[in-house]
Amino acid sequence: MSALELAATRPLGVVDRFVAAARTAGYLLLAVPLEALGVLALPTLLLGSSFPSWVAWRERRLANVALHARIPRGAKSEGRRIATSAPLRLLASLTAAAVAVIPIALTVALAVVAAEGLGGGSERYFGSWHLGPVAGAVLAALAITSAILSVAVLDGLGRPLRAVERRLLSPRSGPSGSVRESLVETIGDESLSIAYWLPERQDFVDERGLPVELPEVDSGRTWTDVERDGGRIAAIVHDSDLETPPDLVRAAAAASGPALEEQRVQVALRARVEELRASRARIVETGMEERRRIERDLHEGAQQHLVALSLELQMLRSRVAGDPDSLRILDASVEKLNAALAELRELARGIHPAILTHRGLDGAIVSLIDRTQLSVDYENDLDERLSPAAETAGYFVVLEALTNVLEHAGVTRASVRVRRVPNGMLVEVEDDGEGGADPGLGSGLRELDDRVGALDGTLTLVSPPGGGTRVTARIPAQPID
Repeated sequence: MSALELAATRPLGVVDRFVAAARTAGYLLLAVPLEALGVLALPTLLLGSSFPSWVAWRERRLANVALHARIPRGAKSEGRRIATSAPLRLLASLTAAAVAVIPIALTVALAVVAAEGLGGGSERYFGSWHLGPVAGAVLAALAITSAILSVAVLDGLGRPLRAVERRLLSPRSGPSGSVRESLVETIGDESLSIAYWLPERQDFVDERGLPVELPEVDSGRTWTDVERDGGRIAAIVHDSDLETPPDLVRAAAAASGPALEEQRVQVALRARVEELRASRARIVETGMEERRRIERDLHEGAQQHLVALSLELQMLRSRVAGDPDSLRILDASVEKLNAALAELRELARGIHPAILTHRGLDGAIVSLIDRTQLSVDYENDLDERLSPAAETAGYFVVLEALTNVLEHAGVTRASVRVRRVPNGMLVEVEDDGEGGADPGLGSGLRELDDRVGALDGTLTLVSPPGGGTRVTARIPAQPID
């Protein structure tokens, strides 16, 4: 848009001047009492109080919002130094307020007298003029001129006030806090967020490395592109109806480019870690689904065939009741068949116990303990079902730990405890054996470590010689409906 077109659409920038004057007036109305409070609170600095610093930080925020001062956040160590400048800031604000009050007071006085003259009922004189309608109209014109002067004065005071605030409130050691916090104060949108551009993925992600979608048109949100050296590095997502002029938003975006470029490197690393975590979780989920499929196939296929064959042998036994040799062969075959069926069921439970799907972790552990030839104390405070991957991991932790207990001599008792912890569960298996277990001697614990680690959990083994063994797994988990 050309300068001529801009002038045609926004003549003389009148609206902008009124807005700037209103911002300056609002700033003075709030800043003077705030600065006076800061001056009165200065003696408390000697007592180690942080209240004067708190007042100074509130004034910094007010200057950023009302005057667009763009003063960065300072370190806490600079709060004392900045707080001591309260008298100078108060003096500057009072001076500006005094300059602004003169034309404003004149405008009010002229308007009151003009209204009295335009009313036509006054017997007063304004100098040598009778205060009638004609004099009232002249005074009204002067009041309008004075009002315009007041707006111009307030608009003009904004720049020196902004300069003073920047000089007295800006930190010497550079800005602190996140880039987002600085942009929030500069642009004036608390809901502002930053989406980082990853060129290798051709996608935006948030600060955690998770994919993010930019707002669509007419959604009430919009975004401003951030580029550096001709390449996109991020997008600032903000409210589409900001009071901040678009030019200031673009300037803030450009100024934040170097900091956003530095943060994008860290975000890209987080995104890569998140991809690896999601990949490991998908592998675990796929493996769990495959285990369930194999268990289902064994139960509905080979196991059913063996059960049917066992029934047929029982029927055949009644037909050869008079042949002792045949009966002996059939009984031996039935015994072997039952042993094979028991081994197949145990294998199916080892692959993925069906009871875990139907009755949950508590039912599966109870069934496991019932089959264990060992005295086991069991505690479980879970009152809800957790995600299938977490329940499966918890079950196999107990299974592997109890299997290891049975393989070692000297164990008389064991305990299994399952507890709900923030964002997950804690599974602990402990025995009173001889201890000295080494996770490097077998693959079972290493596989458990991989399984739990794939869910961002941790597996810990404590086994001092002569002090028993304790296996603890902390597994992230969320409840399911």
